[in-house]
Amino acid sequence: MAISIYQVDAFSNRPFSGNPAAVCLLDDDRDDEWMQEMAAEMNLSETAFPRAIDEKRVSLRWFTPTVEVDLCGHATLAAAHVLWESGAIAPETTIEFETHSGPLFACRRGDWIELDFPAQPVRPLNPVPSSLLAGLEVSRARFVGTDGADYVVELDSAEALRTLEPSQTLLSRLPLRGVTVTARAEVGDRYDFISRFFAPNAGIPEDPVTGSAHCSLATYWAGQLKKNDFWAYQASARGGELKVSLVGDRVKLCGQAVTVFNGEVSA
Repeated sequence: MAISIYQVDAFSNRPFSGNPAAVCLLDDDRDDEWMQEMAAEMNLSETAFPRAIDEKRVSLRWFTPTVEVDLCGHATLAAAHVLWESGAIAPETTIEFETHSGPLFACRRGDWIELDFPAQPVRPLNPVPSSLLAGLEVSRARFVGTDGADYVVELDSAEALRTLEPSQTLLSRLPLRGVTVTARAEVGDRYDFISRFFAPNAGIPEDPVTGSAHCSLATYWAGQLKKNDFWAYQASARGGELKVSLVGDRVKLCGQAVTVFNGEVSA
């Protein structure tokens, strides 16, 4: 039986930018080994496996080329885009995703897609693992904390963040999934803050645009900037922008998506 598969650039309104994700539309359950092998074959930072339960509820799982992850923003955005575009879910329907991280929601806001995710509080980390700053190849940071899944590091300037060349070997020795590095945007920039994300432990040296990291960044920058609505930019080589809002214990992530190609897999 052929399975439809799509490649979508998420958090972008044009091809070849933002974060590419594969979306594999399932009609029935597949075992973990098959999904992991498919994600390794696609060799993108994430492959999403949505399976419609009814007209609005969708089971959703995400795999990197090497591991399953509990939360992924850009592949959820891509999955919602494909479900509406393919007609699997009616375009006016708010999708409720059933995931390992609980219920997640997606709805259309004009040309944008709004995701409703759980907020991730960030707590200061003390002591700071010496291999963390060494792995980032920086001598100091304004803040080092964790949301439980990843480290969160604020650097002194946007320039320092943009020119960062971390040691993937040292970062891979850290016990958590990845490292979110952030900084205030330059004065006069349209963005409030920028970020980059490194996760060699998950098979992702640098993720182009990381929706899940902004569940932590929203809570962190709300405390720093004393507001709850942000324009954010992930300063990877491909780059991508997000509208981010902290609403109680939830984070609204808004982005755009574009299908690059689609086909079928015989499996």
